[in-house]
Amino acid sequence: MALFSGSMRGNTATRFGPPRSPAAYCGQAALLLLLLLAAAPAVAGDRGPFGIDYLLSYDNSGIWRRSNQEVLEYGLLAGTVGGALWEGGESRLGRTLWQSVDSTAASGIVAYVMKYAFSRVRPIDSGPGGNPNLWFKGHGNQSFPSGEVTEVSSIVTPFMLEYGPDHPAVYALGLLPIYDGIARMKVQAHWQSDVIAGYVLGTGTAWLIHSSPNSPFILKVMPHAIYVGIGKRF
Repeated sequence: MALFSGSMRGNTATRFGPPRSPAAYCGQAALLLLLLLAAAPAVAGDRGPFGIDYLLSYDNSGIWRRSNQEVLEYGLLAGTVGGALWEGGESRLGRTLWQSVDSTAASGIVAYVMKYAFSRVRPIDSGPGGNPNLWFKGHGNQSFPSGEVTEVSSIVTPFMLEYGPDHPAVYALGLLPIYDGIARMKVQAHWQSDVIAGYVLGTGTAWLIHSSPNSPFILKVMPHAIYVGIGKRF
């Protein structure tokens, strides 16, 4: 997260009020994806109720290796929480970090409930050739939505919305949830619709939180020392 310190930290412009046009665009894109998912059940068949699911050939090697996915997941989470505690909420960077914490927590709770509610069977457990139509199969089946794609997209989206208009290179962070989604499908842990749902959930939650004049929320219940930032005390 040190990438965003320095010149970016100096810009402490208040983010309250209407979101910039790129933020509105991302929100509209997430809504469009959500509407497409809602309409897709009419396209039933061998590719599942959304008409887009199929089994990828198993590949747990190279960049798709499961250990690399875990490095991304836990590395982003540790960096975000650690950076938020260190930076506090008085700077632009600090507020953005805490918005990532908010969106990760909120979208993670929703994803957790959805996993148990839909109890969809993962591709690797769905039988020869893969059967994407196995829903509501009870405990242990948690394919929909992808929790990791939800997490990764909810972490990087606030940074894209906050810094992207001024520093377009930041939009490259959007490649991380795309990579994670492909990797999850490569190891047959998720279907295509699981990944898309996770992206919509993570991105949409982050956009709503970033757009709220009352965010970040979790920071408001933290002690003053956390609000100021651990780094300010040293």
